[in-house]
Amino acid sequence: MRHSITRSTLLAALLLALAVPLPAKAAASQTIVLAGGCFWGMEAVFGALKGVSSSVPGYAGGSKANAHYDLVSTGTTGHAESVRVTFDPAQISYEQILTVYFTVAHDPTELNYQGPDSGSQYRSAIFYANDEQRRGAEAMIAKLTTAKRFTSPIVTKLEPLKGFYPAEAEHMHFVARHPDYPYVVINDLPKLAALHHTYPGLVRS
Repeated sequence: MRHSITRSTLLAALLLALAVPLPAKAAASQTIVLAGGCFWGMEAVFGALKGVSSSVPGYAGGSKANAHYDLVSTGTTGHAESVRVTFDPAQISYEQILTVYFTVAHDPTELNYQGPDSGSQYRSAIFYANDEQRRGAEAMIAKLTTAKRFTSPIVTKLEPLKGFYPAEAEHMHFVARHPDYPYVVINDLPKLAALHHTYPGLVRS
């Protein structure tokens, strides 16, 4: 026996389908590349934040051909030791990422050096992926300058991201793997301590 589908039946089915709410679209993750001295400590600081799914040390500012530690260390490649931070904006905002960057991860008033490390490869720089990231960084710098957060001018450079090249395997998770290494004890562990003390609500539980 043939079943006939009336126009009213089709309309009722369509209305029923429209009444079922679609699942909310998850917020897309965002990525920002930040430079501020040795990438060991930078990776550890951002990797400790809630909402950060990936914190990868690497090189930005130069070309793929010279993205090698021995070459970057000469300060002639245009690269800066950097960290690529991938985060969920539903859990931690870009502004909060920048706040940690400017106030805990490094000193943005030091020009082409950080602590014991000197050279343009250790410069303070934000490699922005789009105009929104650039404007956000400019706003944060203006905010900190107006508030006189630092006694010296902020020298952080804002540079368009042309490429990011992950560092060699021996540099990955260096702080976690070598917590007793003298450089780490002196320069990186204090940053993690400052992060936990200053922004406990942002630290991954």
